[in-house]
Amino acid sequence: MTKNRVIIILAAGKGTRMKSDKPKVMHEIAGRPMVKHLISTLEKGNNAKDNIIVVASADNADILTAAVAPHKVVIQTSQQGTADAVKAAAPALKGFTGDALILYGDVPLISKETIADLFAAKEEGADIALLGFVPADPAGYGRIIVRLGEVEAIVEHKDASPDEREIRLCNSGIMCVSAPKLFAWLDKIKNTNAAGEYYLTDIIAMCKGEGGKIALIVGANDELLGVNSMEELAAAEHTLQEDLRKSFMAKGVTLKDPSTTFFSFDTKIGKGVVIEPCVYFGKNVTVADNVTIKAFSHFEGATIGESASIGPFSRLRPDADIGKSAHIGNFVEIKKSTVEQGAKVNHLTYIGDARIGEKANIGAGTITCNYDGFNKYLTDIGKGAFIGSNTALIAPVKIGDGAIVGAGSAISKDVEADALALTRAPQAQKPSWAAKFRAAKQKLKEQK
Repeated sequence: MTKNRVIIILAAGKGTRMKSDKPKVMHEIAGRPMVKHLISTLEKGNNAKDNIIVVASADNADILTAAVAPHKVVIQTSQQGTADAVKAAAPALKGFTGDALILYGDVPLISKETIADLFAAKEEGADIALLGFVPADPAGYGRIIVRLGEVEAIVEHKDASPDEREIRLCNSGIMCVSAPKLFAWLDKIKNTNAAGEYYLTDIIAMCKGEGGKIALIVGANDELLGVNSMEELAAAEHTLQEDLRKSFMAKGVTLKDPSTTFFSFDTKIGKGVVIEPCVYFGKNVTVADNVTIKAFSHFEGATIGESASIGPFSRLRPDADIGKSAHIGNFVEIKKSTVEQGAKVNHLTYIGDARIGEKANIGAGTITCNYDGFNKYLTDIGKGAFIGSNTALIAPVKIGDGAIVGAGSAISKDVEADALALTRAPQAQKPSWAAKFRAAKQKLKEQK
Protein backbone atom coordinates (compact mmCIF):
# COMPACT_ATOMS: atom_id res chain seq x y z
CA MET A 1 0.00 0.00 0.00
CA THR A 2 1.44 3.36 -1.00
CA LYS A 3 2.36 6.11 1.41
CA ASN A 4 -0.37 8.41 0.00
CA ARG A 5 -3.03 6.38 1.82
CA VAL A 6 -4.04 6.34 5.45
CA ILE A 7 -6.62 4.27 7.31
CA ILE A 8 -8.51 5.85 10.22
CA ILE A 9 -10.22 3.32 12.50
CA LEU A 10 -12.91 4.73 14.78
CA ALA A 11 -12.77 2.79 18.06
CA ALA A 12 -13.81 5.17 20.83
CA GLY A 13 -17.22 3.60 21.49
CA LYS A 14 -17.90 2.45 25.04
CA GLY A 15 -20.27 -0.33 24.12
CA THR A 16 -22.97 0.69 26.56
CA ARG A 17 -25.47 -1.72 24.99
CA MET A 18 -23.08 -4.60 25.60
CA LYS A 19 -23.37 -4.10 29.37
CA SER A 20 -19.63 -4.65 29.75
CA ASP A 21 -16.69 -2.79 31.26
CA LYS A 22 -14.52 -4.00 28.39
CA PRO A 23 -14.10 -1.53 25.50
CA LYS A 24 -16.47 -2.53 22.72
CA VAL A 25 -13.82 -3.18 20.07
CA MET A 26 -11.87 -5.41 22.49
CA HIS A 27 -14.63 -8.02 22.61
CA GLU A 28 -13.39 -11.13 20.84
CA ILE A 29 -14.57 -13.10 17.85
CA ALA A 30 -12.76 -16.37 17.13
CA GLY A 31 -10.40 -15.60 20.00
CA ARG A 32 -9.24 -12.17 18.82
CA PRO A 33 -10.46 -8.62 19.61
CA MET A 34 -12.62 -7.14 16.87
CA VAL A 35 -10.23 -4.27 16.21
CA LYS A 36 -7.35 -6.73 15.79
CA HIS A 37 -9.36 -8.64 13.17
CA LEU A 38 -9.73 -5.43 11.22
CA ILE A 39 -6.05 -4.51 11.52
CA SER A 40 -5.03 -8.02 10.45
CA THR A 41 -7.16 -7.65 7.31
CA LEU A 42 -5.49 -4.32 6.55
CA GLU A 43 -2.01 -5.78 7.01
CA LYS A 44 -2.85 -8.74 4.75
CA GLY A 45 -3.86 -6.18 2.16
CA ASN A 46 -0.30 -4.77 2.32
CA ASN A 47 -1.26 -1.54 4.06
CA ALA A 48 1.83 0.10 5.53
CA LYS A 49 1.86 -0.30 9.30
CA ASP A 50 2.61 3.37 9.86
CA ASN A 51 -0.48 4.35 7.83
CA ILE A 52 -3.07 3.11 10.34
CA ILE A 53 -4.47 5.48 12.98
CA VAL A 54 -6.86 4.27 15.68
CA VAL A 55 -9.20 6.78 17.32
CA ALA A 56 -9.78 5.92 21.00
CA SER A 57 -11.50 7.56 23.94
CA ALA A 58 -9.68 8.69 27.06
CA ASP A 59 -11.24 5.73 28.88
CA ASN A 60 -9.95 3.04 26.54
CA ALA A 61 -6.78 4.63 25.13
CA ASP A 62 -4.35 2.63 27.29
CA ILE A 63 -5.97 -0.70 26.46
CA LEU A 64 -6.18 0.07 22.75
CA THR A 65 -2.63 1.41 22.57
CA ALA A 66 -1.34 -1.91 23.88
CA ALA A 67 -3.69 -3.94 21.67
CA VAL A 68 -3.02 -2.23 18.33
CA ALA A 69 0.72 -1.53 18.67
CA PRO A 70 2.73 -0.47 16.74
CA HIS A 71 -0.07 1.56 15.16
CA LYS A 72 -0.73 5.12 16.27
CA VAL A 73 -3.58 5.90 18.69
CA VAL A 74 -5.21 9.33 18.97
CA ILE A 75 -7.86 10.38 21.48
CA GLN A 76 -11.34 11.70 20.78
CA THR A 77 -11.96 13.79 23.86
CA SER A 78 -15.57 14.86 23.43
CA GLN A 79 -17.27 11.98 21.58
CA GLN A 80 -19.84 14.09 19.78
CA GLY A 81 -20.37 11.93 16.71
CA THR A 82 -18.54 10.37 13.80
CA ALA A 83 -17.30 13.65 12.32
CA ASP A 84 -15.90 14.61 15.72
CA ALA A 85 -14.15 11.21 15.89
CA VAL A 86 -12.49 11.59 12.49
CA LYS A 87 -11.36 15.14 13.39
CA ALA A 88 -9.40 13.66 16.28
CA ALA A 89 -6.99 12.24 13.69
CA ALA A 90 -6.39 15.63 12.04
CA PRO A 91 -3.32 16.68 14.11
CA ALA A 92 -1.61 13.38 13.30
CA LEU A 93 -2.22 13.96 9.58
CA LYS A 94 -1.09 17.56 9.32
CA GLY A 95 0.36 18.11 5.87
CA PHE A 96 -0.88 14.72 4.58
CA THR A 97 -2.28 15.08 1.05
CA GLY A 98 -3.29 11.52 0.20
CA ASP A 99 -6.50 9.54 0.61
CA ALA A 100 -8.06 8.61 3.95
CA LEU A 101 -10.14 5.45 4.38
CA ILE A 102 -12.48 5.61 7.37
CA LEU A 103 -13.29 2.27 9.01
CA TYR A 104 -14.96 1.22 12.26
CA GLY A 105 -13.47 -1.03 14.91
CA ASP A 106 -16.88 -2.56 15.56
CA VAL A 107 -17.30 -3.56 11.88
CA PRO A 108 -14.54 -6.17 11.93
CA LEU A 109 -15.36 -8.49 9.02
CA ILE A 110 -14.84 -6.21 6.01
CA SER A 111 -12.64 -7.94 3.43
CA LYS A 112 -9.38 -6.76 1.92
CA GLU A 113 -11.06 -6.99 -1.50
CA THR A 114 -13.75 -4.47 -0.51
CA ILE A 115 -11.11 -2.17 0.94
CA ALA A 116 -9.16 -2.40 -2.32
CA ASP A 117 -12.33 -1.57 -4.27
CA LEU A 118 -12.86 1.59 -2.22
CA PHE A 119 -9.32 2.83 -2.79
CA ALA A 120 -9.58 1.99 -6.50
CA ALA A 121 -12.86 3.90 -6.86
CA LYS A 122 -11.32 6.93 -5.18
CA GLU A 123 -8.22 6.79 -7.35
CA GLU A 124 -10.31 6.53 -10.51
CA GLY A 125 -11.51 10.11 -10.02
CA ALA A 126 -14.14 10.14 -7.28
CA ASP A 127 -13.96 12.73 -4.55
CA ILE A 128 -15.60 10.26 -2.15
CA ALA A 129 -15.89 6.49 -2.49
CA LEU A 130 -18.86 5.45 -0.36
CA LEU A 131 -19.70 1.92 0.82
CA GLY A 132 -23.38 1.07 1.06
CA PHE A 133 -25.30 -2.13 1.69
CA VAL A 134 -28.86 -3.49 1.78
CA PRO A 135 -29.51 -5.02 5.23
CA ALA A 136 -32.42 -7.31 5.98
CA ASP A 137 -33.61 -4.75 8.54
CA PRO A 138 -32.59 -1.14 7.74
CA ALA A 139 -33.87 0.29 11.04
CA GLY A 140 -31.29 2.54 12.64
CA TYR A 141 -29.12 2.95 9.54
CA GLY A 142 -28.68 6.13 7.53
CA ARG A 143 -30.32 5.97 4.08
CA ILE A 144 -28.40 6.71 0.90
CA ILE A 145 -30.43 8.97 -1.38
CA VAL A 146 -29.76 8.22 -5.05
CA ARG A 147 -31.32 10.24 -7.90
CA LEU A 148 -30.72 9.54 -11.58
CA GLY A 149 -27.92 7.16 -10.66
CA GLU A 150 -26.07 9.72 -8.55
CA VAL A 151 -25.64 9.80 -4.76
CA GLU A 152 -27.32 12.99 -3.54
CA ALA A 153 -27.15 12.71 0.24
CA ILE A 154 -27.22 10.47 3.30
CA VAL A 155 -30.06 10.95 5.77
CA GLU A 156 -29.65 9.52 9.26
CA HIS A 157 -32.49 7.30 10.45
CA LYS A 158 -33.47 9.72 13.23
CA ASP A 159 -33.80 12.54 10.72
CA ALA A 160 -35.38 10.57 7.87
CA SER A 161 -38.94 11.12 6.69
CA PRO A 162 -41.34 8.15 6.46
CA ASP A 163 -40.72 7.96 2.71
CA GLU A 164 -36.95 8.07 3.19
CA ARG A 165 -37.15 5.27 5.75
CA GLU A 166 -38.66 3.08 3.04
CA ILE A 167 -35.32 3.21 1.19
CA ARG A 168 -33.42 -0.08 1.54
CA LEU A 169 -29.97 1.15 0.51
CA CYS A 170 -28.13 2.04 3.70
CA ASN A 171 -24.88 3.70 4.69
CA SER A 172 -22.19 1.49 6.24
CA GLY A 173 -20.33 4.58 7.48
CA ILE A 174 -17.23 3.46 5.58
CA MET A 175 -15.81 5.83 2.98
CA CYS A 176 -12.61 6.89 1.29
CA VAL A 177 -11.94 10.63 0.93
CA SER A 178 -9.10 12.94 -0.02
CA ALA A 179 -7.65 13.94 3.35
CA PRO A 180 -7.35 17.72 2.70
CA LYS A 181 -10.95 17.91 1.49
CA LEU A 182 -12.11 15.66 4.34
CA PHE A 183 -10.76 17.87 7.10
CA ALA A 184 -11.88 21.08 5.35
CA TRP A 185 -15.42 19.69 5.18
CA LEU A 186 -15.31 18.47 8.80
CA ASP A 187 -14.61 22.03 9.98
CA LYS A 188 -17.91 23.15 8.40
CA ILE A 189 -20.19 20.47 9.88
CA LYS A 190 -22.90 21.60 12.32
CA ASN A 191 -24.73 19.52 14.92
CA THR A 192 -28.22 20.76 14.06
CA ASN A 193 -29.87 17.34 13.93
CA ALA A 194 -32.05 15.11 16.08
CA ALA A 195 -29.06 13.62 17.93
CA GLY A 196 -27.16 16.89 18.43
CA GLU A 197 -24.06 15.23 16.96
CA TYR A 198 -21.58 16.03 14.22
CA TYR A 199 -22.31 13.58 11.40
CA LEU A 200 -19.54 12.50 9.06
CA THR A 201 -22.22 11.82 6.46
CA ASP A 202 -22.83 15.55 6.08
CA ILE A 203 -19.74 15.72 3.86
CA ILE A 204 -21.77 14.00 1.11
CA ALA A 205 -24.00 17.06 0.65
CA MET A 206 -20.96 19.35 0.88
CA CYS A 207 -19.22 17.38 -1.84
CA LYS A 208 -22.30 17.51 -4.07
CA GLY A 209 -22.63 21.23 -3.43
CA GLU A 210 -19.14 21.74 -4.83
CA GLY A 211 -19.92 19.63 -7.88
CA GLY A 212 -17.88 16.72 -6.62
CA LYS A 213 -18.18 13.10 -7.73
CA ILE A 214 -19.29 10.33 -5.36
CA ALA A 215 -18.67 6.68 -6.25
CA LEU A 216 -21.03 4.17 -4.64
CA ILE A 217 -19.97 0.59 -3.92
CA VAL A 218 -22.52 -1.85 -2.51
CA GLY A 219 -20.95 -4.34 -0.11
CA ALA A 220 -22.00 -7.73 1.23
CA ASN A 221 -24.12 -7.74 4.38
CA ASP A 222 -21.92 -10.28 6.20
CA GLU A 223 -18.88 -8.04 5.76
CA LEU A 224 -20.63 -5.00 7.15
CA LEU A 225 -22.14 -6.49 10.28
CA GLY A 226 -21.79 -3.89 13.05
CA VAL A 227 -21.38 -5.07 16.64
CA ASN A 228 -23.16 -2.99 19.28
CA SER A 229 -24.68 -5.70 21.49
CA MET A 230 -23.92 -9.19 22.72
CA GLU A 231 -26.47 -10.51 20.24
CA GLU A 232 -24.62 -8.84 17.37
CA LEU A 233 -21.30 -10.10 18.75
CA ALA A 234 -22.71 -13.64 18.59
CA ALA A 235 -23.86 -12.99 15.02
CA ALA A 236 -20.35 -11.86 14.05
CA GLU A 237 -18.91 -14.97 15.70
CA HIS A 238 -21.33 -17.15 13.72
CA THR A 239 -20.39 -15.46 10.45
CA LEU A 240 -16.66 -15.79 11.03
CA GLN A 241 -16.94 -19.41 12.18
CA GLU A 242 -18.86 -20.27 9.02
CA ASP A 243 -16.07 -18.73 6.95
CA LEU A 244 -13.39 -20.63 8.88
CA ARG A 245 -15.25 -23.95 8.51
CA LYS A 246 -15.66 -23.49 4.77
CA SER A 247 -12.00 -22.55 4.44
CA PHE A 248 -10.80 -25.68 6.26
CA MET A 249 -13.13 -27.98 4.37
CA ALA A 250 -11.91 -26.47 1.10
CA LYS A 251 -8.39 -27.49 2.17
CA GLY A 252 -9.39 -31.12 2.71
CA VAL A 253 -10.34 -31.16 6.39
CA THR A 254 -13.30 -33.42 7.20
CA LEU A 255 -15.81 -31.85 9.60
CA LYS A 256 -18.42 -34.43 10.61
CA ASP A 257 -20.73 -31.71 11.96
CA PRO A 258 -19.40 -28.30 10.89
CA SER A 259 -21.87 -26.30 12.97
CA THR A 260 -20.50 -27.76 16.23
CA THR A 261 -16.81 -27.22 15.46
CA PHE A 262 -15.33 -23.90 16.64
CA PHE A 263 -12.01 -22.50 15.49
CA SER A 264 -9.71 -19.70 16.59
CA PHE A 265 -8.50 -17.08 14.16
CA ASP A 266 -5.03 -18.69 14.20
CA THR A 267 -5.92 -22.40 14.09
CA LYS A 268 -3.66 -24.36 11.73
CA ILE A 269 -4.83 -27.75 10.40
CA GLY A 270 -3.12 -30.04 7.91
CA LYS A 271 -4.64 -32.14 5.17
CA GLY A 272 -6.48 -35.40 5.75
CA VAL A 273 -7.59 -34.41 9.25
CA VAL A 274 -10.94 -35.79 10.48
CA ILE A 275 -12.80 -33.82 13.16
CA GLU A 276 -15.85 -35.31 14.84
CA PRO A 277 -18.69 -33.21 16.35
CA CYS A 278 -18.39 -30.77 19.25
CA VAL A 279 -14.68 -29.89 19.08
CA TYR A 280 -13.33 -26.52 20.25
CA PHE A 281 -10.05 -24.97 19.13
CA GLY A 282 -8.76 -22.14 21.33
CA LYS A 283 -5.88 -19.91 20.37
CA ASN A 284 -2.52 -21.19 19.10
CA VAL A 285 -3.38 -24.75 18.07
CA THR A 286 -1.55 -26.57 15.27
CA VAL A 287 -2.71 -29.92 13.89
CA ALA A 288 -0.53 -31.89 11.47
CA ASP A 289 -1.68 -34.10 8.60
CA ASN A 290 -3.94 -37.15 8.96
CA VAL A 291 -4.90 -36.59 12.60
CA THR A 292 -8.19 -37.96 13.93
CA ILE A 293 -9.94 -35.77 16.50
CA LYS A 294 -12.87 -37.45 18.19
CA ALA A 295 -15.94 -35.78 19.62
CA PHE A 296 -16.17 -33.41 22.61
CA SER A 297 -12.50 -32.43 22.72
CA HIS A 298 -11.07 -29.05 23.72
CA PHE A 299 -7.69 -27.60 22.70
CA GLU A 300 -5.72 -24.45 23.45
CA GLY A 301 -2.05 -23.69 22.90
CA ALA A 302 -1.37 -27.26 21.74
CA THR A 303 0.52 -28.98 18.93
CA ILE A 304 -0.72 -32.31 17.54
CA GLY A 305 1.62 -34.41 15.42
CA GLU A 306 0.96 -36.34 12.24
CA SER A 307 -1.45 -39.31 12.40
CA ALA A 308 -2.18 -38.83 16.10
CA SER A 309 -5.55 -39.84 17.53
CA ILE A 310 -7.17 -37.53 20.07
CA GLY A 311 -10.35 -38.02 22.09
CA PRO A 312 -13.18 -38.37 22.62
CA PHE A 313 -13.48 -36.02 25.61
CA SER A 314 -9.79 -35.01 25.58
CA ARG A 315 -8.43 -31.70 26.78
CA LEU A 316 -5.10 -30.35 25.57
CA ARG A 317 -3.96 -27.28 27.47
CA PRO A 318 -1.15 -24.82 26.64
CA ASP A 319 2.21 -26.35 25.70
CA ALA A 320 0.80 -29.82 25.16
CA ASP A 321 2.95 -31.31 22.39
CA ILE A 322 1.54 -34.56 21.02
CA GLY A 323 3.89 -36.59 18.84
CA LYS A 324 3.40 -38.53 15.65
CA SER A 325 0.97 -41.47 15.92
CA ALA A 326 0.42 -40.86 19.64
CA HIS A 327 -2.95 -41.75 21.19
CA ILE A 328 -4.72 -39.47 23.65
CA GLY A 329 -8.00 -41.00 24.78
CA ASN A 330 -11.19 -40.28 26.66
CA PHE A 331 -11.16 -38.01 29.70
CA VAL A 332 -7.43 -37.29 29.41
CA GLU A 333 -6.04 -33.84 30.23
CA ILE A 334 -2.53 -32.84 29.18
CA LYS A 335 -0.78 -29.60 30.11
CA LYS A 336 2.77 -28.41 29.35
CA SER A 337 3.90 -31.89 28.43
CA THR A 338 5.47 -33.72 25.52
CA VAL A 339 3.97 -37.03 24.45
CA GLU A 340 6.45 -38.59 22.08
CA GLN A 341 5.87 -40.67 18.97
CA GLY A 342 3.60 -43.67 19.39
CA ALA A 343 2.99 -43.14 23.11
CA LYS A 344 -0.47 -43.90 24.50
CA VAL A 345 -2.42 -42.07 27.19
CA ASN A 346 -5.81 -43.58 26.66
CA HIS A 347 -8.06 -43.28 29.73
CA LEU A 348 -8.97 -41.03 32.67
CA THR A 349 -5.54 -39.49 33.12
CA TYR A 350 -3.90 -36.16 34.00
CA ILE A 351 -0.44 -35.43 32.61
CA GLY A 352 1.11 -32.10 33.59
CA ASP A 353 4.72 -30.87 33.34
CA ALA A 354 5.91 -34.17 31.94
CA ARG A 355 7.70 -35.99 29.15
CA ILE A 356 6.15 -39.24 27.96
CA GLY A 357 8.74 -41.19 26.02
CA GLU A 358 8.31 -42.88 22.67
CA LYS A 359 5.85 -45.82 22.76
CA ALA A 360 5.32 -45.52 26.50
CA ASN A 361 1.91 -46.67 27.76
CA ILE A 362 0.12 -44.79 30.50
CA GLY A 363 -2.59 -46.79 32.27
CA ALA A 364 -6.06 -45.60 33.22
CA GLY A 365 -6.35 -43.32 36.22
CA THR A 366 -2.69 -42.26 36.22
CA ILE A 367 -1.85 -38.76 37.42
CA THR A 368 1.35 -36.75 37.55
CA CYS A 369 1.41 -34.99 40.91
CA ASN A 370 3.27 -31.96 39.59
CA TYR A 371 2.33 -29.21 42.08
CA ASP A 372 3.07 -28.92 45.79
CA GLY A 373 1.12 -25.71 46.30
CA PHE A 374 4.14 -23.53 45.51
CA ASN A 375 6.07 -24.92 42.53
CA LYS A 376 5.63 -27.20 39.51
CA TYR A 377 7.94 -30.20 38.99
CA LEU A 378 8.81 -32.48 36.07
CA THR A 379 7.83 -36.09 35.59
CA ASP A 380 10.03 -37.87 33.03
CA ILE A 381 8.79 -41.20 31.67
CA GLY A 382 11.20 -43.07 29.44
CA LYS A 383 10.88 -44.79 26.10
CA GLY A 384 8.71 -47.92 26.20
CA ALA A 385 7.85 -47.55 29.89
CA PHE A 386 4.57 -49.02 31.14
CA ILE A 387 2.67 -47.24 33.89
CA GLY A 388 -0.02 -49.38 35.50
CA SER A 389 -3.53 -48.13 36.18
CA ASN A 390 -4.32 -45.87 39.12
CA THR A 391 -0.71 -44.76 39.59
CA ALA A 392 0.35 -41.48 41.18
CA LEU A 393 3.72 -40.18 39.95
CA ILE A 394 4.92 -37.68 42.54
CA ALA A 395 7.22 -35.18 40.83
CA PRO A 396 10.04 -34.57 40.48
CA VAL A 397 10.49 -38.18 39.42
CA LYS A 398 12.01 -40.11 36.54
CA ILE A 399 10.85 -43.46 35.18
CA GLY A 400 13.56 -45.12 33.12
CA ASP A 401 13.27 -46.58 29.64
CA GLY A 402 11.36 -49.85 29.59
CA ALA A 403 10.47 -49.67 33.27
CA ILE A 404 7.16 -51.02 34.60
CA VAL A 405 5.20 -49.41 37.41
CA GLY A 406 2.65 -51.72 39.00
CA ALA A 407 -0.97 -50.66 39.14
CA GLY A 408 -2.07 -48.74 42.22
CA SER A 409 1.41 -47.44 43.05
CA ALA A 410 2.45 -44.06 44.40
CA ILE A 411 5.93 -43.42 43.01
CA SER A 412 8.04 -40.67 44.56
CA LYS A 413 11.55 -41.96 43.76
CA ASP A 414 13.26 -42.52 40.43
CA VAL A 415 12.80 -45.92 38.79
CA GLU A 416 15.70 -47.49 36.90
CA ALA A 417 15.43 -48.55 33.28
CA ASP A 418 13.75 -51.96 32.85
CA ALA A 419 12.97 -52.18 36.59
CA LEU A 420 9.63 -53.02 38.19
CA ALA A 421 8.43 -50.52 40.82
CA LEU A 422 5.63 -51.29 43.28
CA THR A 423 4.31 -49.53 46.37
CA ARG A 424 1.37 -51.81 47.22
CA ALA A 425 0.73 -53.02 50.75
CA PRO A 426 0.96 -56.82 51.16
CA GLN A 427 -2.33 -58.54 50.33
CA ALA A 428 -4.06 -60.30 53.26
CA GLN A 429 -6.85 -62.87 53.02
CA LYS A 430 -9.25 -64.21 55.68
CA PRO A 431 -11.07 -67.37 54.53
CA SER A 432 -14.92 -67.36 54.87
CA TRP A 433 -14.86 -63.87 56.42
CA ALA A 434 -17.30 -62.41 53.87
CA ALA A 435 -19.90 -65.18 54.36
CA LYS A 436 -19.74 -64.83 58.15
CA PHE A 437 -20.10 -61.04 57.83
CA ARG A 438 -23.23 -61.31 55.70
CA ALA A 439 -24.80 -63.88 58.05
CA ALA A 440 -24.21 -61.69 61.08
CA LYS A 441 -25.72 -58.63 59.38
CA GLN A 442 -28.76 -60.61 58.28
CA LYS A 443 -29.34 -61.88 61.79
CA LEU A 444 -29.26 -58.34 63.24
CA LYS A 445 -31.72 -57.22 60.59
CA GLU A 446 -34.18 -60.03 61.46
CA GLN A 447 -34.06 -59.18 65.20
CA LYS A 448 -35.29 -55.63 64.62
